[in-house]
Amino acid sequence: MKEDLVKALRKSWSMQSSSKWSMNNPAKGQCGVTTLVVQDILGGEIKKTFLDEGWHFYNVINGVRMDVTEEQFSYIIEYQDIQSNRAEAFQDTNNAQYSYLKSQVDSYLGKAGS
Repeated sequence: MKEDLVKALRKSWSMQSSSKWSMNNPAKGQCGVTTLVVQDILGGEIKKTFLDEGWHFYNVINGVRMDVTEEQFSYIIEYQDIQSNRAEAFQDTNNAQYSYLKSQVDSYLGKAGS
């Protein structure tokens, strides 16, 4: 499931899911919205780490860090694993971006209408 989810997210990222998206760096700016969709599907916790660019959000599922968007950075992240939540992650996105990404991922995973 995780592998399928990651593939679906990567296929779905676009300018509609983050205004920072680019062909050269499709994961850029996708952390908040991606974290929310991952939690919708796999559950788990939302964590954050402060980077030069600001807060970076990711998931922890069954005690294992899952950072689907780490590839947007050209350096290795020193994770702080600070407890976060949906409200904080949502500050990094908006309802249109979240709804778009969620519907695209659901479509790729064959969950139409969920």
